[in-house]
This record gives sequence, structure tokens and C-alpha cells, in this order.
Amino acid sequence: MQLTEQETTLLEAFRRLPPNAAGEFEGLVRRLAALPPDTPIDWSDSWSDEDLREFTKHSMRRLEADEASR
Repeated sequence: MQLTEQETTLLEAFRRLPPNAAGEFEGLVRRLAALPPDTPIDWSDSWSDEDLREFTKHSMRRLEADEASR
């Protein structure tokens, strides 16, 4: 089976997760996949501004480290 670029990116990210985080992420993916098609998901109230800043900061560090290792 041929994976799309997006699927490949997600699979690579999933494989880099620690086992406990991978398990939690898998559970989230399964719950989302069980939703009916076109179900709106409003994530806006799930993350505070501080959460978003912290996530962005750590994401950028990880991206830079990944790019530097290539």
C-alpha cells in the first residue's frame, strides 16, 4: 500500500513518541476516527494562550533539531 506524504509524516511522528504518549495518541486517533463524517470539532477552548505558546516553542525546537540532524 502506498502512503501519502501526510500519512508518512504522521507515521514518522508517531514512531518518535515515547510508548506511553504513543498509546494516548492512538486512543485519541481511534476516538476521532469513530466520529461521524463531517463532525465539527472545536478545539479553541481546549488550549490556553500559554498552552499554545508553549506547544509552538517546543514544536519549533523539535523541528529545528530534526532539520539539523538531516
